[in-house]
Amino acid sequence: MGHNHHHSEHGHHHHHSPADTANLSVAFWLNFVFCLLEFVGGFVTNSVAIMSDALHDLGDSLSLGLAWYFQKISKRKRDTKFSYGYKRFSLLGALVNSLVLVIGSVFVLSETIPRLFHPEQSDAKGMLWFAIVGIAVNGAAVLRLKKGESLNERAVMLHLMEDVLGWVAVLIGSLLMLWVDWPIIDPLLSIGITGYVLYNVYGNLKSVLLVVLQAIPEELDESKITEALLKIPNIVGIHDLHLWSMDSQYHIMTVHVVCAPLTSLEQAETIKNEVKHEAEHINIQHVTVEIEAESAMCEQKNC
Repeated sequence: MGHNHHHSEHGHHHHHSPADTANLSVAFWLNFVFCLLEFVGGFVTNSVAIMSDALHDLGDSLSLGLAWYFQKISKRKRDTKFSYGYKRFSLLGALVNSLVLVIGSVFVLSETIPRLFHPEQSDAKGMLWFAIVGIAVNGAAVLRLKKGESLNERAVMLHLMEDVLGWVAVLIGSLLMLWVDWPIIDPLLSIGITGYVLYNVYGNLKSVLLVVLQAIPEELDESKITEALLKIPNIVGIHDLHLWSMDSQYHIMTVHVVCAPLTSLEQAETIKNEVKHEAEHINIQHVTVEIEAESAMCEQKNC
């Protein structure tokens, strides 16, 4: 279904191996088809635990699909519209996904919480069969992606591992319900799974917002960078140092460097290159250096 079309396009903008996108699309279809089955299954077995796991899976399918789509866009080079390129588009996927999961979780909780007070019978046997299929399907997807190299594949694999764990919980819950008549197990499981989904959403949203709000990337330490730059010969001062990130992987720095008096143009060039060299070492991909003479500094500050 539209498969050949997206593969042919892939060759153009991707540095990934085609296997990685094939893996992502296999994982996506497995997850998506199964998640639709789950909603039906949750309905048939009257189980909110299966419903909330279906939501979890829907979230994963969405993040797989969006990750794949926005990954494709974010590979585009810079143009007249986006001078830094399209890297931030990869954040959109995470945002859309988080919003869908929050809305879904509110819906699941509105179904689940009343059941804590008036538990309904669920079909424990049906739940058990579903859990077994769930573990098998997600397990297959995990094995498929285990061979993957890219970060994207690793992230997706972890997602699917979580799904397997969600199903293990449903499996244990349904076994318990076969032995003892505790219908409250189902809504409790559901709240556990939904809480876990929301906890992950919170983490995701937080990191997306930090990038959008141009926070200094976590792995960069402003004072250490200043220290490293001041060690470069002929640099006597650093100010207006700005650090931010395009997409949490591509980091950007702008800095004003004050040079010792009588610095020639050649020396200034050398200083610039040294600053860029330092930046490369600490994982900063894009650097803009403004060079100032010490005397000019004094004029600005009237010293």
